[in-house]
Amino acid sequence: MVNLVIMRHGEAEALQHSDQQRNLTTRGVFEVNQVAGWLQKHYPAFDRVLCSPYQRTQQTAGLMLKKQPVGTQLEMLPELVPDGDARQVQAYLDALWSSEPHSRFLLVSHMPLVSFLVETFTLQRSSPVFSTAGMAFIDYQIGSGGRLLEKLSPQELKLMSV
Repeated sequence: MVNLVIMRHGEAEALQHSDQQRNLTTRGVFEVNQVAGWLQKHYPAFDRVLCSPYQRTQQTAGLMLKKQPVGTQLEMLPELVPDGDARQVQAYLDALWSSEPHSRFLLVSHMPLVSFLVETFTLQRSSPVFSTAGMAFIDYQIGSGGRLLEKLSPQELKLMSV
C-alpha cells in the first residue's frame, strides 16, 4: 500500500533575487494540475500534505490540495528545503506514523532533497533524479523501511494519454 508520495515542485521561474520566492511558471501550474488529477483518480486521498516554506512548493502543495478531500491538512515543514536533512524528515514522519499508523502523506520538496528522501525511506543505494512535478510512490513501514513501487513524471503521463 502506498502511504508516502514524494513530489518535486512544478517548474519554477528562473532565479532572479531570492530562491525562496520563486513562483511556478504557467507550465509548472499545468504540470502540477496534470499530476494532481491523475493522482486523484488512481490513489486514495492523503491525510496530510507537507511542503517546504519556499514559494514554489507552497504553490504546488496548494494545487495538489485542491484535488484532495476537505479535511486534508497542509503543513509547512522547514526541513523540506533543498539542502534539508532526509533523516530529520524521516524521524518526523516516523513520529507521526507512531500516533497515526494508517496515515498517508504527500511531501512536496526540491532537488536534491527529494532524491535523498527516496533513498532514505526505501534504503536504496541510489538517489533517483526527479523531473519537475515528478512523484515517487512508496510503501513504508517504521523500522523496516520501504519499497519504491512507482515513479511518475508529467512527461510519462503525456505518453500514457496518447
